[in-house]
Amino acid sequence: MEAKAVSRYVRLSPQKCRLVADQVRSLPVEKALELLQFSNRKGALLVRKTLDSAIANAEHNEGADIDELWINAIMVDEAPVMKRYRARAKGRGARIIKRNCHITVSVSDEPQPKRR
Repeated sequence: MEAKAVSRYVRLSPQKCRLVADQVRSLPVEKALELLQFSNRKGALLVRKTLDSAIANAEHNEGADIDELWINAIMVDEAPVMKRYRARAKGRGARIIKRNCHITVSVSDEPQPKRR
């Protein structure tokens, strides 16, 4: 049994979000939720929100028990960027790239081996 949830166009750079995702990969859901709750990073809140959605999908669609769920896979992919300009000297403009990401969380009732 596997259930997944996707958060798209999240307003956080993928590099920053991956730091949080790497901490909870292949953990039991209860331990991952606890770890995310006490993390001070913005990515922790966004990953937790997606993980909560995946858990709800597993409960509703598959009838799974929360105590037996594990994080099967968690991916943070790059989304389209927002391009902005900042005024610079001599009438020039500098491009500012605001990066976005897609967060995908998959939960399963079987533990997955931790990959390197």
